[in-house]
Amino acid sequence: MEMVAAAATKDAKRNGGAPEWRVTVPEGASVTVEHESCLAARAWAWLVSCVVALGAKVSGSGRRLWKIGADDPRRAVHGLKVGLALSLVSVFYYTRPLYEGVGGTAMWAIMTVVVVFEYTVGGCVYKGFNRAAATVSAGAIALGVHWVAVHAGDELEPFIRSGSVFLLANDRYLALSTYAASIATFSRFIPTVKARFDYGVTIFILTYSLVAVSGYRVEALLAMAQQRVCTIAIGIFICLSVCVLVCPVWAGQELHRLTARNMDKLAGAVEACVEDYFADQPADGKRPPSDKAEGYKCVLNSKASEDSQANLARWEPAHGRFGFRHPYAQYKSVGAAMRHCAYCVEALSGCARSEIQAPEHVKRRLADGCASVAARCALVLREASSSVAAMTTSWSLDLAVAEMNTAVQELQSDLRALPSRLAEEESPAAVLDAVQLFTVTSLLIEVSTRIESVVDAVDTLASLAGFRSSDVEDEAAETETKVKQPAESDPDSDEPEKKHIEQV
Repeated sequence: MEMVAAAATKDAKRNGGAPEWRVTVPEGASVTVEHESCLAARAWAWLVSCVVALGAKVSGSGRRLWKIGADDPRRAVHGLKVGLALSLVSVFYYTRPLYEGVGGTAMWAIMTVVVVFEYTVGGCVYKGFNRAAATVSAGAIALGVHWVAVHAGDELEPFIRSGSVFLLANDRYLALSTYAASIATFSRFIPTVKARFDYGVTIFILTYSLVAVSGYRVEALLAMAQQRVCTIAIGIFICLSVCVLVCPVWAGQELHRLTARNMDKLAGAVEACVEDYFADQPADGKRPPSDKAEGYKCVLNSKASEDSQANLARWEPAHGRFGFRHPYAQYKSVGAAMRHCAYCVEALSGCARSEIQAPEHVKRRLADGCASVAARCALVLREASSSVAAMTTSWSLDLAVAEMNTAVQELQSDLRALPSRLAEEESPAAVLDAVQLFTVTSLLIEVSTRIESVVDAVDTLASLAGFRSSDVEDEAAETETKVKQPAESDPDSDEPEKKHIEQV
């Protein structure tokens, strides 16, 4: 112990006089056991945290899945429909008589259901038609090439088959109506072909390659092609039957509802942006945008959905008030007009969230006029939305447009008189402070002008689609009510009948 103390004193002198202590630990496991216990505790805490994080992720995923299904229960029904279609088509694979009847190619029917079944009826018809037409046409051409190759001799047969596959496989976007006449590379640049028949051309190349190449090794090529066409036809028939008969989802109706819903959101965005701009500023000067003020984003982001649904709706059969020649393309024009208006609303929303604002006492001079114009603009959009949703025309829409124009004219007159009033009552510098107010007012006037373009597009849609007049429907309802009243009265009395005849 003395030797340890002496060594500690020498080390202290060597380190400038600072005392040091050294403890000699005998051989044992006390420190080691404490260290191992710390590692075990850390490992257990890490394992518990991983389990808790995994549980949180699973519960969060479950809540998101539930929300997706609750927002639109048809999505869950679509999953059940796919399962039903696969169950029906699997009968041809698991039942031996049916399996032997299709020549052992029942798997093609299952593959057809997987790749053809879509959420909407239009998507299912589009893929089914393209797959059927491509399979039949490709099989016919492949059999023709096979006949030519067989009669050309054994030496030229492989070259004819591989050469035909090379020519057809390099034309990726060839239209179904033009590949029989000529094979040209420029057909891949045709937008209509790419939009409507791209899937069909892909299936055509696949089927042709399989039939043409396998014909070199398979002797019963005609039987193989016939069985494949039959199984694909079975798969397409099951897809269309389930998609149309079990809770059908029509792309045309989805496009129709999307257009009306976007108008309502745009109307709410116009009102909310103006309300946010003229509301009292918070203490920190920052105000988060309201949910209604963000409604214009749905309009701006809906172009791809509108184009897709309009393209699929053309393939759907007539259903309800949507005939074979329903003007689905006009919905895209209405959407384009709404997006043209939404861009201006986006600029208006940016002014409302700007850090630099006009003085409050200056804003109050045009607050009532801007609020009136915003309310009239929202009313016009909601009337147009109601007209589209109900597929009717009404004089109330024209009346709302007239009221909006009147409010805009009053706002323009107030805007012209404001600079001179500010210069007289306050100072010329106050005019510079009101520059942003002038910008907001000008944007609001521009919004009203673009809303008229939306109304014109809706009127065109109403004339092309044959919307019924709501006034005529109201008169028909009143006439039906008058006719029912005498029947409910006393049958022995003739006076109600005479009064009804006089009314008519």
